[in-house]
Amino acid sequence: MQEYLNEIFKNKTEIEKAEYENCRFVDCNFEKIIISNSVFIDCKFDNCNLSNVVSQNTSLKTVAFNKCKMLGFMFSDCNEFLMSVSFTDCQLDYSSFYKLSIKNTKFENTNMQEVDFIETDLTGSKFVNCNLNRTVFQHTNLQKTDFRSSYNYSINPNENSIKKAKFSLQAVGGLLDVFNISIE
Repeated sequence: MQEYLNEIFKNKTEIEKAEYENCRFVDCNFEKIIISNSVFIDCKFDNCNLSNVVSQNTSLKTVAFNKCKMLGFMFSDCNEFLMSVSFTDCQLDYSSFYKLSIKNTKFENTNMQEVDFIETDLTGSKFVNCNLNRTVFQHTNLQKTDFRSSYNYSINPNENSIKKAKFSLQAVGGLLDVFNISIE
């Protein structure tokens, strides 16, 4: 497998199956391409489009996504071993983290509508100013997770582990949706 170390890739529309370490991807459009079996270690993606990529067995080890469009990204298809990702100013709508263990993950200023977190371990994660409209949390470990500045979430406390999670008072209604009550 080809290896790239400390390289910067700008304005690319294709990416080869390879191992990328400490690389940076800037203004790349990888929409609908295949990144399967590639390895990304200590990499950064800035202002890239990774919507609907095919990511079977892709390794994401300490990868930061900034201002990226990642609609329908199936993180659940990636290699879970040592997976560590962070998101700032991204669009993750319709993406899936199904059954992953991604403890201490940071999501900041990120739009996350209809994202799948079913059976995901998000222990200690931070959702900073994120739109979680219709995002699914079911049998999800949310212990010590911080939702204080995020909004539009609906989390059933009976179906998720929320011990020591943090919520803002104005958005606490998102924990009561399941009871079909009116809060005024």
